[in-house]
Amino acid sequence: MQKKKTGGFGETIRTVVYAVLIAIVIRTVAYEPFNIPSASMVPTLLIGDYLFVSKLSYGYSRHSLPFSFPPVPGRVLFTEPERGDIAVFKLPADPSVDYIKRIIGLPGDRIQMIRGVLHINGEPVPRERIEDAVWHDNAGNVHRSPRYVETLPGGRTHIILEDRRDTGPLDDTREFTVPDGHYFMMGDNRDNSADSRANVGFVPRDNLVGRADVIFFSTDGSAALWEVWKWPMAIRYDRLLDGVR
Repeated sequence: MQKKKTGGFGETIRTVVYAVLIAIVIRTVAYEPFNIPSASMVPTLLIGDYLFVSKLSYGYSRHSLPFSFPPVPGRVLFTEPERGDIAVFKLPADPSVDYIKRIIGLPGDRIQMIRGVLHINGEPVPRERIEDAVWHDNAGNVHRSPRYVETLPGGRTHIILEDRRDTGPLDDTREFTVPDGHYFMMGDNRDNSADSRANVGFVPRDNLVGRADVIFFSTDGSAALWEVWKWPMAIRYDRLLDGVR
């Protein structure tokens, strides 16, 4: 009795279709890749970092789905973000643009910068000076910037840069009161970040895409995509699979 042949072109097509469907499902409901194009989150995130963003963390709205479609009313399976989370969100003025910043202000909080020091609800946020950071901007220029460990209410810590040593245009602001259902976002590179202190404004809950969880790849940009022989030297091996905090 002759055995039925298996495999072949049809089987290959089915395998590819299944793989694509699985990838779409994972990207839609679980994790989405995101790359860092600017220096606004230095030193926490560097230009050339590639992240997995968890959509499970905050639930789902239309903005957390591919192409913001299909429309979802409000937010479902919502979990409130924590202060200090690094979140990807849709820019309120242009939802086609993705931003990534740290959540500094929760609904009802009062946020103000006074001579470079973050104040939350009228209290200065403690910061401790540590060794300077040396980093490169988008143009390849080298910067040496003061670094601080900032401790948010609740005890969560992270490192910030003050490139202009507390004299930048966003180091002194008015007091902002975060509306209900919104968040106040700031970059860790305080003097080189477009965030809620300026043109970004308050970020609505529905604009959240997800929480940055892990760096799965990182390159210093010294190798073009086609320069395969340079990739081993361009990869930042110490950042691979590094958790985002």
